[in-house]
Amino acid sequence: MQLDKTTLKDLSVFIDDGGTAEGGIFGLINNTTTQAGQEVLRRHVLGPPKNFEHLQQMQDITRFWTNNIDKWPAVISNGTLVMLEKFFETNDDSTHRPSGIALMLGPFLQKALNRNQYFFMQFSLSHLSDFLKGCRQLTQLLDIGVPALLKKELETITAELNANGLTEEMLTIGKDAPYAELAKLSYRARREMKNMTYSLIAIYARMDAWHSMAKATLSMGWVFPEIKASQPVSFEVEGLYHPLLQKAVPYSISFSNNKNLLLITGANMSGKTTFMRAIGVAALLAHLGMGVPAASMRLSFLKGIITNMQVEDNILLGESYFYAEVLRMKYIAKQVQQAETHLVLMDELFKGTNVHDAYECTKAVIDGLLQHPAHLMLLSTHLYEVAQQFSNNAGIMFSYFVTQMHENGNYNFLYEMKYGISNDRLGYRILQKEGILDMLGTKQAK
Repeated sequence: MQLDKTTLKDLSVFIDDGGTAEGGIFGLINNTTTQAGQEVLRRHVLGPPKNFEHLQQMQDITRFWTNNIDKWPAVISNGTLVMLEKFFETNDDSTHRPSGIALMLGPFLQKALNRNQYFFMQFSLSHLSDFLKGCRQLTQLLDIGVPALLKKELETITAELNANGLTEEMLTIGKDAPYAELAKLSYRARREMKNMTYSLIAIYARMDAWHSMAKATLSMGWVFPEIKASQPVSFEVEGLYHPLLQKAVPYSISFSNNKNLLLITGANMSGKTTFMRAIGVAALLAHLGMGVPAASMRLSFLKGIITNMQVEDNILLGESYFYAEVLRMKYIAKQVQQAETHLVLMDELFKGTNVHDAYECTKAVIDGLLQHPAHLMLLSTHLYEVAQQFSNNAGIMFSYFVTQMHENGNYNFLYEMKYGISNDRLGYRILQKEGILDMLGTKQAK
């Protein structure tokens, strides 16, 4: 699946462009136990599986971990990996195997004369032992049957551990081992286990990311979607909600090969944008191979997700807001030329121009989008006249978000989606309710 920075930002995947671990959708699914695992998960979100077969493998792995969540080795922590890196990258003062008078001294004198070095070796080797024990524990999963991709990783771990002659000795090292024994093991480990350990850390980090997605799926109560090959295009979801909202309203929607464009109308703040973001987030999570925030979901494999929600001007490049909108629309037009299915989410097109221009431009874009039935497209607009223009087109679905109006001028949002077209206009009422017109001394209409 293809994503770009604009889409990631529009869907609040990360709280900033740096891919921070806290906040946003990433913050919900990041249950990794190590920094290395977190980085693998971040890269996975930035670059989901590129084909249907790989996605199926990822979903199989996540399903497996949801059924075996307690089999994750608790003995390995982020501190374990940090200490191992420090151990292997710290300069080794000795270029020769430890020997001589120092190793002939009694344990007490050895500790006294080499106190700092003794405790560093003891601490480092205990972490190395814990790491190897955790890896050995993971290989025991092979006895219960695992998905193919996970099996390949576990078999690699098994082969690495079995091929290294120091593994068994390192697994049985005692916490009170004498200095002489620690010095010899430290010397050998640096030279015989560094490459193997880094290879195992890379595998462990991948599994940490996979386990994290399973843990999020379980803790959030999400369901695994049913994903099929791209054609014919389809997208059906029931009980969909936005996972970042505390009191989210669930929605259901069904696209098909004959109806692949949804035109959404409704007042400001009535829920249109949140609904589209929920669609995009669920599609992304599905293509990571994990559960989604819905009662059920079935969809085609998507080539990419494209959004047009929070366009920004660029003063340094001399690009106005409207021109930025045009450039984003140009990018979308280029992507929908492809035969593979994309999910396209467009919110209030051409806000940077006058109403007449916005109407003409939006109408022209919809005319063009209808020529590309291989894609799933959602477009929200305040211009209900545009929706009315296409009301008899069988290829378009229409929905609106309900706003409850009161005779005293007040209103409230139900966040309820119904099929049809809305002509609600709330801008003036919002100005009144917020007291802006009174503050300005504006003569108000009765």
